[in-house]
Amino acid sequence: MAGFAAVFYSEPAVLGLLGNVVSAFLLCLQNFAVAQSGLRPRGAEDILAGVHLVLIGGFVQLLAGFLAFRKYDHLGGAAFLTFSALWSSYGATRIVSAAYPSPQNTTLPAGNGSHLLPLGAAQLSASQSAVAGLVAYISISFVLCFCSATVNYIMPFIFGALALALVFEAVALFCQWALVVSGAIELVIVTCGLYGAVALLLKGITQRYVLPGFGHPLFNVLLLGSAQKSSSKAIGEEKKKNTKYAEPMALGNICDTVSPFIFAFYFFGYVKTFCVGAVWISIISSCQLLSSFYSYLRGDAYHTTKFGVHSLYWLVMSWEEFILTAFLGLPRAQESRLGMFGGWFFLATACTLFLMSTHKDTLEMLQNASFVILTTAFIHQIPLPGAQPLLGTACSLCTALSLYATFASLINSIGEKALIPVGAQAVSSSALQTALVALKALLTSTKELPGGTGAAVPDALFYICNGLAAASAIQGGLGDPGRQQLSIPSVLIPGAVGQLYVCRIQAWGGRRFGSVLPFCYAAFWAAWAWLRLAGHLLNIGAGNTEGFTAGSVAFLVLNVFLIILASSFNVVLLCVTLAMELLSICFLLFTLESLPLPFETVVLSIFSILCFYGATASLANCMFGKDLLMMGPPLFTAGSSKKDTQDPPPCVCPQSHCTSGLRTIAELLNTGAVCGVPTDTVYALAASCKHPQAIEKVYRIKDRPQEKPICIFISNLDQLRAAAPPISPLLWEFMENVYPGGIGCIIQKGEWLKKLGVGAGYSRVGTQDSIMIRVPDLTVLVHLIDMTGPLAITSANPSGEVDSTHHDMVISRLGHKLEGVLCDGESDEVVASTVVNCTKIDESGITIVREGCIPAGKVMQIFERVKNRVL
Repeated sequence: MAGFAAVFYSEPAVLGLLGNVVSAFLLCLQNFAVAQSGLRPRGAEDILAGVHLVLIGGFVQLLAGFLAFRKYDHLGGAAFLTFSALWSSYGATRIVSAAYPSPQNTTLPAGNGSHLLPLGAAQLSASQSAVAGLVAYISISFVLCFCSATVNYIMPFIFGALALALVFEAVALFCQWALVVSGAIELVIVTCGLYGAVALLLKGITQRYVLPGFGHPLFNVLLLGSAQKSSSKAIGEEKKKNTKYAEPMALGNICDTVSPFIFAFYFFGYVKTFCVGAVWISIISSCQLLSSFYSYLRGDAYHTTKFGVHSLYWLVMSWEEFILTAFLGLPRAQESRLGMFGGWFFLATACTLFLMSTHKDTLEMLQNASFVILTTAFIHQIPLPGAQPLLGTACSLCTALSLYATFASLINSIGEKALIPVGAQAVSSSALQTALVALKALLTSTKELPGGTGAAVPDALFYICNGLAAASAIQGGLGDPGRQQLSIPSVLIPGAVGQLYVCRIQAWGGRRFGSVLPFCYAAFWAAWAWLRLAGHLLNIGAGNTEGFTAGSVAFLVLNVFLIILASSFNVVLLCVTLAMELLSICFLLFTLESLPLPFETVVLSIFSILCFYGATASLANCMFGKDLLMMGPPLFTAGSSKKDTQDPPPCVCPQSHCTSGLRTIAELLNTGAVCGVPTDTVYALAASCKHPQAIEKVYRIKDRPQEKPICIFISNLDQLRAAAPPISPLLWEFMENVYPGGIGCIIQKGEWLKKLGVGAGYSRVGTQDSIMIRVPDLTVLVHLIDMTGPLAITSANPSGEVDSTHHDMVISRLGHKLEGVLCDGESDEVVASTVVNCTKIDESGITIVREGCIPAGKVMQIFERVKNRVL
C-alpha cells in the first residue's frame, strides 16, 4: 500500500461502523433469546457466536482501522482497531467458555486476595473472568465517545451506546435482567451505526455530505482549551510534519490502558486463573504492535521502540502468568522464579526509554516512570513482601496515566494543537544530546572516532528482542522443569515472534540484509525454546536430538556469513553476531550432552549486555539523526567505488539542506528554467512568474492540456497583503487559518497580481478571472520563493499519472526535460493539496474543487469556525 494516495481510500469508516452493527445485532439477538428462555448458549452455539464476533467485529474493523490510519484519520484509526480488539476478545472468550465449561453458580470471592490460590480453588468461569477486560474497554469507549463529539454528531451516539452496552454485558454475567437492557442499547448501536454507514457511503460516492451527521461536530474541539505555550511541540525537536499516516500514539496508549487494567484485577486477587486474561492481552498487544508499525511508517524511532517493547512485555507477562496458574500453581513455581533473569533486561530497557523521554513532555516521562516501577516490581529476585498488591498498584498507575494520555493524544491530534495539557519538557533536546555526547567521550576517551553506519528505525527493537531472549534463557541449572516452562514465553515471544515483526518492518524499508538477520535469529531462539526449555514436555532428550545437532552445525556455518556481512556495518553488530556464534556452539554442546553450564551463562550475559548497548545507541542515534553513541566503524566497506561507476544525473540535482543547493535552483529559475522542487505535499515543477516562456515549457514537459490552469506559490501571507487585493474580511480570516498548509484558495484575479511580482506571467497563470494561490508549509520552498519571487507550480508528473513522492521519481520521469531538481528525499504526502473555490465566499460559502491531503470535512470545519467568528 506504500505510495497509495490517502484520498483514494474513500470512507473506511463504513466498514468499521458495519462491523459494529453486525456484532451488536448478533449480541442483541442472543441476549433477548437468553432473557426469554433463561438458557445461556452452550457448545457449538457459543463457538459459532464467538467465531462471528472474531470475523466480523474483529477482522472487518481491523481492515477499517488500517485504511483509516492511511487516510490520516486519528480518531477512526484508533477507534476501529480498539473495537476490533474488543470484539475479537469477546468472541474468543465465548469460544473458550464453550471449549472449557466451568462449574455453574460460581460467584466472585469476597475481598481482595493478596496471593494466588492453587489451581482449582474458587475458579471463575471464563466469561466472568472477562469482566476486567470489559471494564477497561468501557472507560476507553467513553473517552472515544467524548473525542468523537469534536468531529461529528453520529459517532458519539454509537460509541456512547457501545460503552453502555458493555456496562450491562458485564452486569449480565452475574444478573440475567441486564440482558434485556443490553439488548435494547445494542439496538441503538444498530440503528445509529446503519445510519452512519449509509451517510458515509453516500458521501464517498457523491463526494459531498448528502445526509446530516458528519462534517459538523457537536462542539468545537478548540473550546477545550488553548494551545499550551510550554508544550513539547513548541519547544521540542523541530521536525517536518508527517501526514502520510494518522498518529498512532492514541492507539498505543489505549493498549497500555487495557493490559495493565486486566493485570490489576489479577494481582488484586479478583481473578484466580489467567487463561482468558492471556487471550485478551494477546489480542490488544497485537494492536500495540500495529501502533509500533505505524510509528515506524512515520519515521518515529522512539514510539516504534516504546510500543514494541510494551507489547512484548504484556505478552511475556500474560503468558508467564497463564503457565503459572494453569499448569504449575504459585507455591510450586515461586522458587523456580528466583532463577529467571529476563525481568532485569526489561527494567534496563524501561530505564532507557525513561532517559530518552526526558526531552519530551511531562506526561510521557510519567508514563515511562510508571513502567520502570512496574518492571521493578516484577523482578523475581527482589524479595518484596506483598508483591502482588504492589504489582496491582503499579498496574493501576499505568492504567490511569495511559487513559489520560489516550484522551490528550486524541484531542491534541484532532485539534492539531496542545489543547489538553501534557506538561513541559524536563530537559531540552540539545541538553540531552550534549549529555549523550559526553557519555560517548567518556566511553571512548576521544570525540573523534568514526561512528559507523547510521541507525535505522527498527534497529533498537532488533537488539532488544535478542537481548531479552538471551537474558531470559539464562538457567541456574538443568534440573528445574518449572523454571524452564516459565521461561518459554520470555524466550520465544521476543526471540521469535518479536524478531519476525522486526524482520517484517526491515523488509518493508528495503533493508535486505537487515531482514535476513532477525529472521535467522528468530529461528535460532525458536529452536532454543523448543529443545532447551520445552524439551522435557515434548519428550526430547538424550538419544533423539540428532536433528538439533545437525541444525546447530548448519547455523554455525550460516552465522559465519552473517558475521562477514555484519563487519561491513558497525562494530556492535559484529560483536553481536560473534557472540551468537558462541551461543550456537553452546547449543551444539547441549545436543551432545557436553555443555559446561557456566560457559553458557557467561556467553548469554555478554550477548545480552551487547544487545542492551546496541539498543540504547541505536535508539539515541536514530531519534536525533546523529551518531551520539558510538556503534563503531565498519571493518570494510563493499562497493565503495559504486558511485564512480554510476551514470551522472540528467540535470543539476543539488541537495535541499545546502544553501548552495537553494542558490543553484534559484539562479536557474531566475534565468527562465523549469525545475523540480519539493513542496509540503508532493514534488512539483516550478517556473518563475517573470518568465512566461518557462510556464509554457511546463505545459510541454507535462503534456498538460492548455485549458488546465497553473497556480502560484508565495512565501507568506504578508506578500499578499502588500499587493492589496480586494479581499473581504471573511476570506482574509479563512486564509490566515489555512496558510501555510496543504490547502490552495481560488480567488478573483486582478491587476494586483502584478504588484505581487507575477509580472509578465500574468496571462499564463490561473484562468481569465481567477487564480489559485498557496503558501506552502515547507521551509526549504519558502526560502526558495523568497529568492525568486512567486513561482508557477504544478505537480511533477506526466499528465494523468501518479504524483512524484521522491526526488528520484522526478529525476527518472522528467529529469531529461528539466534544468534542475532540488533533492529533499521523500515527500510528506502522497497526494497533492486540497483546492477550495473562494470566489463566492461571502455569498454562498466555499466549494471543494479537489480533495487532497486535507480532508474536505476538515476544510469545511475550519470555514464554519471562521464564519461564526467573523459574522
